[in-house]
Amino acid sequence: MAMAAPEVTVTVIVYNDAERLPRAVRSLLAQTVDNIEIIISDDHSTDNTPEVARELAASDERIVYHRLERNSGGCSAPRNAAIELARAPYLMFLDSDDELPDNALETLRDLLDADPGTDFAMGAVERVRTDTGTVSAWFPHLFEHDRTVHGIREEPGMLFEHLSTNKMYRRSFIDRHALRFPLGIHYEDQLFSAQAYCLARSFAITTTAVYRYYFAPYESEQAATISNQRHRIENVRDRVNVARLIDAFLDDSGHHDIKADKDYKFLKHDLKLYCGDLPYRTPAWIKQFADETTPYLRTLAQEAFERLPRDQRVVIRLVRDGRYEEAQLAARGMGRDVAPREVTEDSEGRVYWGPFVPADPDSARELEITDLELRDRPFRTALLRHEVLSVTPGPGARMTLALRTYDPGSQLPMGPVVATVHLAPGRKRLSTSFRLDPVRPGVFEGSVTVDLAGVPMPPHGFAGLRHPVLAITQHRRHRTGLLLAPLDFPRLSRTVGYHHGMAEHQVTVEPEGHGAGRIQVVWERAGLLARAEPHLPALRRIAGPGVRRVRGLVRGLTR
Repeated sequence: MAMAAPEVTVTVIVYNDAERLPRAVRSLLAQTVDNIEIIISDDHSTDNTPEVARELAASDERIVYHRLERNSGGCSAPRNAAIELARAPYLMFLDSDDELPDNALETLRDLLDADPGTDFAMGAVERVRTDTGTVSAWFPHLFEHDRTVHGIREEPGMLFEHLSTNKMYRRSFIDRHALRFPLGIHYEDQLFSAQAYCLARSFAITTTAVYRYYFAPYESEQAATISNQRHRIENVRDRVNVARLIDAFLDDSGHHDIKADKDYKFLKHDLKLYCGDLPYRTPAWIKQFADETTPYLRTLAQEAFERLPRDQRVVIRLVRDGRYEEAQLAARGMGRDVAPREVTEDSEGRVYWGPFVPADPDSARELEITDLELRDRPFRTALLRHEVLSVTPGPGARMTLALRTYDPGSQLPMGPVVATVHLAPGRKRLSTSFRLDPVRPGVFEGSVTVDLAGVPMPPHGFAGLRHPVLAITQHRRHRTGLLLAPLDFPRLSRTVGYHHGMAEHQVTVEPEGHGAGRIQVVWERAGLLARAEPHLPALRRIAGPGVRRVRGLVRGLTR
């Protein structure tokens, strides 16, 4: 008996991912829509993916296995091949390392069924960290309410949401416009999605999560996905290349009027990823980065630059001007309310990032930071910069930090300042005060010894990381800021016994591996607590909040 025509075809693309492929397929078999077709499209894997895929296909008649004759090196060819094989009126795509929530297909199918004029439907994306299981949302502001968008001009900000995998498409829409994934390029989703947005008469958006995307923030650069291989100059070149292809499509399709919105998306999302990594790159790499990006940046709308946050505009301009070390300093403060080390004021009172006033008018315009009001802003929002100069291990679990604070807005008095370092793995915190002394106008230095054994530890211990912060109080106003670690900060590790030595932890102090490069302290349960760790969640559910009030080891953990 022939199978009934499926309602939805979901393509699972895979390459050398035998371990995770079954999880992806299981998420489809668990869907509340039963009448589906699952095409496993294998980009000529060289591991045991074919065996795993064939076993999956043999286990359920809804699963079809298709293997490409040769490896294409990307996502486009396996997706395009599956489009030709698909039998359903609705199409969706899934990567082998991700999943669909159980109601994803039903949610999107119902949206398309409800309005025949809607060309595709899309939903929210859950991002799951593989190391911690923490779930966050992908561009949550775009999914705040259900709605139908009648053409991309109505909401050009949707260009930020460039995934192809959280969308269900009408087959008729795909075929009407001969819409296929571009071959031979990376970041193919960006071009495909831009085309879909522009060609669609309307598309539906739901707040419901329809895609579960797994990511490993600390994955090695060699094992990272293409999107996360930002250390490779070829990766930069690929992003610029797809952006140029989108520009050409916007021109050809009569959508040049939304190019400024696309330019803003490129700057605010794509380029920002690389800007945030600059502290970890060499000057030679940054020069290559500038060579690859600067010609393209000249083609972008000035309006797009003007919409950027001031701190990112500064970083981009410093790179374009060849001031690479200053760009690295500026990048560490992006989105962090961190001051520059120094500023310069011209004869008319305008303030600029760095030690001199730029002669070039464009540079001067983009490096002017007068609007930050460094001198006049309330102290609780004062822009300061706290840097760790060195760390000296002490006896036991002590460490001494030599610190320097930059105050380019002259918000601090010209005398000694009392500062406090706070560290809190639980509800209570360790607070250690010390003195910062002025060494020259706008610069203060001091040292503080922090005893990690003195940190108040929850009774059940703590596994995770925290960032120490530095607080200064002035006129009863508090200003708390992060501590920037030197990138060659030595990694320190100690075994610390809390609660009279009964609750052992391995405590590591190290620089953050991404972002601003803050100091971070990592706790791992050791000894008895480590052996009891699998049972802690159940114990806390049973005991409730009262478990936190028990002094010493939680009763029952050692039995």
